[in-house]
Amino acid sequence: QVQLVESGGGLVQAGGSLRLSCAVSGRTFSHYTMGWFRQAPGKEREFVAAISRSGGNTYSADSVKGRFTISRDNAKSTVYLQMNSLKAEDTAVYYCAARTSIVVLTTSSAYDYWGQGTQVTVSS
Repeated sequence: QVQLVESGGGLVQAGGSLRLSCAVSGRTFSHYTMGWFRQAPGKEREFVAAISRSGGNTYSADSVKGRFTISRDNAKSTVYLQMNSLKAEDTAVYYCAARTSIVVLTTSSAYDYWGQGTQVTVSS
C-alpha cells in the first residue's frame, strides 16, 4: 500500500514563501511520476506542478510559473513544492499525488495515489 503524507502548509502573508513536502512510503519512490494539485473552496481541484521519475523534467501551471518550483529527492522518497511570492489566490488545500507511469500528465484523474492534503492560507 502506497502512502503519501504532506506537510509544510500554514498561514503566510502575501509575498511570503512556504515549502511543502510529501513523503511517500510503501513502494519504490523512483517508480512514480509525482504531482501537486490544489483545491480552493467551491472550486475544482486543479493542477499545480508535476515532475518526472528522475526529476529531469518538470511542468507547472501557468498561474504558478516563475513562483513555484517542484523538486524531488529519490533517496528520501520525498517530493517538494517551493512556493514563493505567494498570493491570496494561492489559498487552497494542496495535495500531492503519485502516478505509476513514466508519462507525466497534468490531469488529476491520471494519478493513482493521493495524500490527505495540507492547508495553505495566504493573507492579503
